[in-house]
Amino acid sequence: MSGKIELMTVAKPGDIEKKSFEIIDSEVPEPRKYDGIEWQITRRMVHTTADFELIDLVRFHPEAVAAGLVSLRSGCTIVTDTEMARCGIPMRRMTPLGCDVRCLMNDPEVIASAKKNSTTRAHAALELAANSLKPAIHVIGNAPTALIRLVNLVEEGKMVPPALVVGMPVGFVNAAESKAMLMNSRSIPYIAIEGRKGGSALAACVINALAEVVLAERDLSGEI
Repeated sequence: MSGKIELMTVAKPGDIEKKSFEIIDSEVPEPRKYDGIEWQITRRMVHTTADFELIDLVRFHPEAVAAGLVSLRSGCTIVTDTEMARCGIPMRRMTPLGCDVRCLMNDPEVIASAKKNSTTRAHAALELAANSLKPAIHVIGNAPTALIRLVNLVEEGKMVPPALVVGMPVGFVNAAESKAMLMNSRSIPYIAIEGRKGGSALAACVINALAEVVLAERDLSGEI
């Protein structure tokens, strides 16, 4: 690239995020596919990935946003399928809401169960979470096996449907199929992405967007 490069004079983290959202809003003018809180979530997904195609790939169950907000307001337990997703939902956002974020992938019981049953740790972690923690929200951004097991347990009547499932496993083996299973389920409120795209950071940012709404309701958004 030749010539002088013009840089934006934005240095503070909060200002950088605000400017990023302004750029996304300007590049996706109204009327948009989604509005209100659904747009806030979608915009944060674009912000996290710089991938505008996600606007056409994200899908919202009609009850998903409301269910997610109710759960966060009540101080719920959130379970992620990876440590990366857990770390992507910072406690500075969750603690003021009374929420807890857990990942059981490295739990000794999960490791032993996966080895004994010749399954993935994600599969075993999902079962342990369903039986012991009974989380209101599941965040799955990596493991199709976890999402498949969750849907099957709910469909078989062996698990109470979570209030919300963020289903965004990424990859080429059963990632798209597992998300299709979730979206075909009539009893699980979901926020999901069609196709192969996804990831832990993307799934985590959905919870962050919902948390921002609740924090703003409590005049706490400026404190995080």
